[in-house]
Amino acid sequence: MSEEFTSDEVDIVESTLLERYGKAMSPQLADVELRLHPDDRELAERPALYWEDGDCHFIICKLGNNRFRSQFFYRGHQQYGTGRDEYDDLYHCAVTLLQVQADHQAQQAGN
Repeated sequence: MSEEFTSDEVDIVESTLLERYGKAMSPQLADVELRLHPDDRELAERPALYWEDGDCHFIICKLGNNRFRSQFFYRGHQQYGTGRDEYDDLYHCAVTLLQVQADHQAQQAGN
């Protein structure tokens, strides 16, 4: 398995969540299975940060050193990405994930 999230990386996500929600939120450390490449047949286990806001769930996976992937979902069949497969900057990954979800939520509300 790839290296775990460092305390500095967790702090980056926590501070980004504080900016977004105006309150302290602590993402949970988790492990996820995913395909590293679309044509992979085997799933790879990777560390992830997970949090919820209302009925929305968020995941940032660590693919390797300075390699991240993110998505948010409501139910199993309502999964959304950011339009980008991989980020080399965790802050940019987290901010983009939160912005895409906010845009999606506004669009669903008809705004």
